[in-house]
Amino acid sequence: MHGPGTLDDLLEDAREAGYEISRRTIHDWISLGLLDNPQRRGAGRGSRPGLHSTNQRKLFLLLLSKRVEMPKIPALALVPFGIWLWWGEEWLPTRQALKAFRTWFGDGLRRKQVCVEAARATLEQIDHPAATETARNRFVRLFAEMSYQGGTTPELRNELEDAARAVFEPPSVFTTSSLARAVGPASMPWTLEMLLDRIDSTTSAMQAVRDNKVDEELLVRSRALYLQTKHWYEDLRPGLAAQAVGPFVGLYREQNLDDHFNNIGYEVFTAIAMLLVSPIAQAQFPPSG
Repeated sequence: MHGPGTLDDLLEDAREAGYEISRRTIHDWISLGLLDNPQRRGAGRGSRPGLHSTNQRKLFLLLLSKRVEMPKIPALALVPFGIWLWWGEEWLPTRQALKAFRTWFGDGLRRKQVCVEAARATLEQIDHPAATETARNRFVRLFAEMSYQGGTTPELRNELEDAARAVFEPPSVFTTSSLARAVGPASMPWTLEMLLDRIDSTTSAMQAVRDNKVDEELLVRSRALYLQTKHWYEDLRPGLAAQAVGPFVGLYREQNLDDHFNNIGYEVFTAIAMLLVSPIAQAQFPPSG
């Protein structure tokens, strides 16, 4: 591979690496953000074919190899998105990363999965041993349903708050007590108010994605928040793991590279949620201009 190349060069790269792929599939990958548009050379009739950068040619071969283990397009879209997230604009343009993120998140099934994952992850953090399975299932169902809809009514919001309280502060324990519960390590305690803020932020982020309001600027800010949070968390994780007890023991385990990769879509979605509702996050990573 020597420098930028045309679509024909990409096809030749694939053949030399032992892969078969059609021109139509490459064009589809470009439209979905798996590859970037080639740089045009000249205009009008007789113009020369556009060029894909050296990095895009490398990405193309990586996608071909990953397609064997991740044949579904939404999962494959995390490959270019992860490159942009971890190594930045010099490796892959933000315009492509945004298209890749939308491709990963774009189908209804993925949206439902993200909402259910958010609900279950939250339940894992706030669950009380005395909570009933009925209360837990109701909380997950309402959280996922409200998040997926990307909006709520006062009635549904009150119902979800009741469901959250039933698993966080089950009435069999807290009805006769004036105590309020806080869970997790002392340095990162969770309260019911924090739980409700998490629900509101997830709902706001889902609405933004559904309405195509996640633009390049918001994605860049989300990347900055994601990277800062990752560094901050990795510094704190050993101490948090040492403090964790009961159901929280597994929350702070060390992740391998596959764990990090598989979680990037959800974690950036969470960063978007924070930037939409958290004054602290908004002040730290304000919009440009």
